[in-house]
Amino acid sequence: MKVLDARTLGRATLARQLLLDRADRPVLDAVEHLGGLQAQEPQEPFVGLWSRLHGFGPADLSDLLTGRRVVRTHLMRRTVHLVTAEDALAWRPRHDAMLRGRVLGTYRRELEGVDLAELAAAGRAVMADGEPRSMGDLARALTDRWPEPGPRALGEMLVAALIPMVQLPPRGLWRTRAGVRNAPFATWLGRDADPPAPPGTDPVGEELVRRYLAAFGPAASADLRAWCGLAGLPAAVTAVRGELVAFRDERGRELLDLPEAPRPDPGTPAPVRFLPAFDNAVLGYQDRARIIDDAHRGLSVTGARFVLVDGRVAATWTVEDGTVAVTPLRRLSRTDRAEVAEEGRALSAFLSDGAVGRVRFGAASSP
Repeated sequence: MKVLDARTLGRATLARQLLLDRADRPVLDAVEHLGGLQAQEPQEPFVGLWSRLHGFGPADLSDLLTGRRVVRTHLMRRTVHLVTAEDALAWRPRHDAMLRGRVLGTYRRELEGVDLAELAAAGRAVMADGEPRSMGDLARALTDRWPEPGPRALGEMLVAALIPMVQLPPRGLWRTRAGVRNAPFATWLGRDADPPAPPGTDPVGEELVRRYLAAFGPAASADLRAWCGLAGLPAAVTAVRGELVAFRDERGRELLDLPEAPRPDPGTPAPVRFLPAFDNAVLGYQDRARIIDDAHRGLSVTGARFVLVDGRVAATWTVEDGTVAVTPLRRLSRTDRAEVAEEGRALSAFLSDGAVGRVRFGAASSP
C-alpha cells in the first residue's frame, strides 16, 4: 500500500480545499463542495471564500443567505456551519443523536429528569407562530414548565439539538452585526429536515463519507470523525469501501480516497493563502500535521487566523485599523515575506472595499 508523506497529503488538502488554485465556480457550488464552512464567527466565511474563489464578492454570499439557499445552523461537531439549504435538510437527521449527546455532555446535570421529547414538542409549539426568537427568548417561554434547568441549558438543547433551526439574516451578512434569531427549518426553508433513513440503512452516512473525501481526502476514518463529530460511520465506510482506493500515512494509518480525486505532486508550488478563524482546512482532521506543526496546533481552536506559506501554517494575522497585521510563527525568507505582503495587501483591499491595502509584520512569535 503506497505511503503518502505529510507534504503529499498537504498538497492534496490544498487542492481539495480550493487553496492551491482559486476556483472559477459559483459560491453555492463552492459551499457545497467544501461540505460547508465553520461559521460561529459570522464574518469569517467571507475571507474563507475570498481565498478560494476567483472574483468573489461579499454580496455573492449575502444574497445566498437572504435567498434561503445557504443557511447558518448547528451541525458538524455541534458548531455553527454555513451549509447549503439542501445539505442542511438532508444531513441534519444524521446529526441529531450527536447534537443531543454533546449538549447533554455539557448540561447533563441541569437537564436530568427532563423528557426531551416533551421539551421538543413544547418548543415547537412556541415556534409555531412563525416568529423568530433568540435562544434565550425561547427558553424563557418554557421556564415556568421547566424551572430547574435554567434558560441556558433549555435553550442550548432546544436550538442546538432538538429543533432543527436556522440562524436568520441579518446575522451572517457582510459587515452586519446582528444577534441570533432562530427559526425552524420548516418556517425558513418551507419544509422540515428529511426523515431519518429506515433502520439498517445509512444513505446519508455513505454520502458524508464521499463528500468528506472529495473535500478533505485522502483521510483516515478518525479524520472523518473529527470533521463531522459522528462516531457511528464505520458501517457507512464499509458500505462504500469498494468505491475507494487506500493508502497509508507515515504513521501507518490507513487513508481512504476517491479514485479520481486530485492528488498533486508534492513539488507543486503552493501560493500564500490567508485563512479565517476556525477554517476547516485545519480543523477538518484528527491528524492536522499535513498543514500545521504540532507546536502550533493549539492555536487552531483559539480562533487564530492563519497564513499558509508553501502549504503550511507559517503565521497568524489580524486586522488593526484597516491594516493586515501578520505575526510569523517561524522565520520567513525575503521571498516568503514579499509573497505574504502581496496577498495581505489584496486581502486588506478586499476587507476595505478596494482601498489601498496595507500590511504590517510583527516579530516572530514562539510556540
